[in-house]
Amino acid sequence: MATSLLTRAFTALRPIRPAFPYFCEPSRSFRSVGHATKETLLLFFTIVAFLCPSSIRANYVGENGNCKLFAVPSAGFGKCNSTATTGLGVAASSGIHSLPSSDPVVSADWLHANLKEPDVKVLDASWYMPNEQRNPLQEYQQVAHIPGALFFDVDGISDRSSNLPHMLPSEEAFSAAVSALGIYNKDGIIVYDGKGIFSAARVWWMFRAFGHGRVWVLDGGLPQWRSSGYDVESSASSNSILKANAAREAVEKVYSGQPVGPTTFEAKLQPHLLWNLDQIKENMDLLSHQHIDARAKARFDGVAPEPRKGLRAGHVPNSKCIPFTQVLDSSQMLLPASELRKKFEDEGISLDRPVVTSCGTGVTACVLALGLHRLGKTDVPIYDGSWTEWGGHADAPVAVNTA
Repeated sequence: MATSLLTRAFTALRPIRPAFPYFCEPSRSFRSVGHATKETLLLFFTIVAFLCPSSIRANYVGENGNCKLFAVPSAGFGKCNSTATTGLGVAASSGIHSLPSSDPVVSADWLHANLKEPDVKVLDASWYMPNEQRNPLQEYQQVAHIPGALFFDVDGISDRSSNLPHMLPSEEAFSAAVSALGIYNKDGIIVYDGKGIFSAARVWWMFRAFGHGRVWVLDGGLPQWRSSGYDVESSASSNSILKANAAREAVEKVYSGQPVGPTTFEAKLQPHLLWNLDQIKENMDLLSHQHIDARAKARFDGVAPEPRKGLRAGHVPNSKCIPFTQVLDSSQMLLPASELRKKFEDEGISLDRPVVTSCGTGVTACVLALGLHRLGKTDVPIYDGSWTEWGGHADAPVAVNTA
């Protein structure tokens, strides 16, 4: 019965196939076909989706890349077997499972297509330098954010026992904060910021440092999202504001010894991704890792003052400078792998040897780590204290370039 109906429908479909050329994104074509054609298509996809066993479907439902055809006429066209559809009856592999683990970024188009997937959580991790005088939480609440995104407070979700800015918190504090945001270990995290690729890379690294590999950065961030023509929300829901506040409060409770509620996310620190001052000192002599500084060249050379008062100018001896902006294009998107490779190699970095990165406060060092991840170097540690710690330690040696 099913085979007979499918054969009849498929036979009727053959003559109109040329009028339906884009099976992976067919919504525009579908609107242009006639009523009889639509009825034939509906019959065909209905039989495929509901009557035929998989062995029969395989004979009639072709694949184009990751695209498979099916339909749910009672609900327009939907999804099946955890795959999402675009337009008429096309299910593309979607959600976090469709992302390659080898690349650390996703496109605005991918995020838009998967924004409502239940296993996709989006975080606005915007953060700005103090001299920029921008309030990221206020901008999230009152200016613009990606629909459904939650705010991740880079300064708030940090080590409260340290006098250094936004240092990595404890496992317990991170678990409590991320749980307060409603995130589970099974979730895939997409992080973005208001500049393009800046502080989002820091939060990407934080999740990885706590053992969560299912995390990506939105390539080009909020600017790229908006330039792609996608909608933003100009006000935050009360629920999202409550979650942002709850995350900050959870961290405060952990560091003050107060109990926190049940957690949905368990952090597991990966020590090899986190370096401290003593390890940097040791590496000056051993040179087990190539040390790359992501700050601007003038700061690295010691000819420009540090933005934070009381810090000496210069750099860690035997380190090299690759400003984080050099791994991004003019749209603040991550450079292609071929260009990244050339950039690092031109600066004398051997991609066959280990690398550690640093910057001013451990933010833009993560942008370099993001670029190196694209090149297959997935184990790059961050010197968390970075120059704010090193430049403030009287016994930490400093080199300058005066030539």
